[in-house]
Amino acid sequence: MHNDGVLIKGNKEGINATIDMEKFSCFEDMLEILVKKLSKGKNFYKDTTLILNLNLSLINKKNIEQLKEVLLNEIELKEIIFEQIDQEDNGKQMKMFNGVYEGKTKFIRRTIRGGQCINYQGNIVIIGDVNSGAEVHASGNVIVLGAIKGCVNAGNTGNRKSVIAAFLLQPEILRIADVITISPDDIEKPQYPELAKIKDGIIIVEPYLPNKYI
Repeated sequence: MHNDGVLIKGNKEGINATIDMEKFSCFEDMLEILVKKLSKGKNFYKDTTLILNLNLSLINKKNIEQLKEVLLNEIELKEIIFEQIDQEDNGKQMKMFNGVYEGKTKFIRRTIRGGQCINYQGNIVIIGDVNSGAEVHASGNVIVLGAIKGCVNAGNTGNRKSVIAAFLLQPEILRIADVITISPDDIEKPQYPELAKIKDGIIIVEPYLPNKYI
């Protein structure tokens, strides 16, 4: 059977839709397919509950509000319930986006210069530097194969397990989820890769040294 990224099934609670965001180039494409499929059974779905299973780290709050508005008005649903899934398990296992290797990843092979802003719903890997005055925002992790001297925000949809790593970590501001830290100017900068993460409610920075080098 052809998998177009949207699978709809009925259950005792109402309708269950599983969405594979990896199959869509953008949120609008996914919404169009979802509405088209639900519209075919509109008379059956009216006043029922729709459970949407998808990787919530790949959409933002604006997308969620748009989903609610369109589906409640056009399909006349009673309510919409959002459930988080791990896309790599094809919707079979429920768990939060977690870990440097999971989720969509955008590779950027250039330096992010001052005044530039990068925003991506997923992980970001930058092969280059993040210069002073530049901004990088990701819903997942941010890995920089170079120096961070600007402002970097990981886990911007609330994922406190996101991390920020760089060969040289000299940021103006680091933010992970809702926790912010500002790099002090009066400390000696180490000459080895570092990783920033949340521990006990604050951002800590620790050396990233693979075991084979220790």
